[in-house]
Amino acid sequence: MFAHGSGSSRHSPRNRYVAEVMQKGGFATLLMDLLTPSEEEIDIRTRHLRFDISLLAHRLLDATDWLSREPVTRALRIGYFGASTGGGAALAAAAERPSVIHAIVSRGGRPDLAGSALPRVQAPTLLIIGGNDHAVIELNEQALEKLRCKKQISIVPGATHLFEEPGALERVAELALDWFRRHLKLSGPEATDA
Repeated sequence: MFAHGSGSSRHSPRNRYVAEVMQKGGFATLLMDLLTPSEEEIDIRTRHLRFDISLLAHRLLDATDWLSREPVTRALRIGYFGASTGGGAALAAAAERPSVIHAIVSRGGRPDLAGSALPRVQAPTLLIIGGNDHAVIELNEQALEKLRCKKQISIVPGATHLFEEPGALERVAELALDWFRRHLKLSGPEATDA
């Protein structure tokens, strides 16, 4: 499930690219807007709703709960892919559903915005940051120290915040796919060889 942030939406070409790589890798994906159209209009002017981590996390939880109830998706293990402020929202939401969220990837994220939720996150968490996104690297390193789950930070050399450099987004998708493959796989009696 994708958690967009910082003025982004389900139409984000970066998240759509990563979702396509996930689909080719055998994963179902859900891209949805965490703000309503009227909220997006307000946010374009004020830029405050994109930083309302509580609001974004609750919207993500509503979608998570829906997926957990739907017959077609309820048996699937759920992972979050958060971008920018969506990274903070994904971590905050995961802290509220520790038995439901099994993996998190944050791309150029602001995990620091999850605040007091960070030590309660149990899902294995990968933080991916661009090597030239210096302020965000520092914020991710601070958040990493507060996480108590299995965690890793990956820095994509030469990449900036939006990973627009040649090969940067491809590297993000490769790292995310590998993380989800390792942490969303089934084990025990639920696992199949298919």
